[in-house]
Amino acid sequence: MNVAILAGSARRESASTKVARYIGKRLNALGHNARVFDLRETPLPLYDPDEDAVPEPARALAQLVAESDAVVLATPEYHGSLSGVLKNALDYLGAEEFDGKVVLSVSAAGGAVGVSSLTHLQTIVRNLHGINCPDWISVGGDQRRFDAEGNPLDERMRLRIENVLETFVRMSRQLSASIPQP
Repeated sequence: MNVAILAGSARRESASTKVARYIGKRLNALGHNARVFDLRETPLPLYDPDEDAVPEPARALAQLVAESDAVVLATPEYHGSLSGVLKNALDYLGAEEFDGKVVLSVSAAGGAVGVSSLTHLQTIVRNLHGINCPDWISVGGDQRRFDAEGNPLDERMRLRIENVLETFVRMSRQLSASIPQP
């Protein structure tokens, strides 16, 4: 299974990006092809709906998501919502890339949880015709610590991620098996 992972933070040591990379590492270890598109490393210009020419980084992002079987969206929680960096990237995408795909939402917040950003992401996913994974991952407080290899130091958080990934993969496989291939 091909999985596109969008890391939606501009912060150098972003906890949401660390979780996104850990998810990619775990999915690859399970035999999937997970690729992280880091919006800090590959920034996109501000989306302009009047501009006909799509910038190359946005075309690369659209191709990655279009060729995926499932998607992970990871964001920090800023002011009770997702990052502007991730929202801008999602504005370049549409139902052509998301239609019928399972999408896992991930958030990292400075406080205990990032539920508002996750709720906003799920609304956007519905409008892109994606299918929200019933589980999500919210990382907060001390759970945002990782070792040098990028593994979560909080054992409960690591187990939570593993359990959510199990649901995400199972749901994605079941859905892709039920859709007739051209």
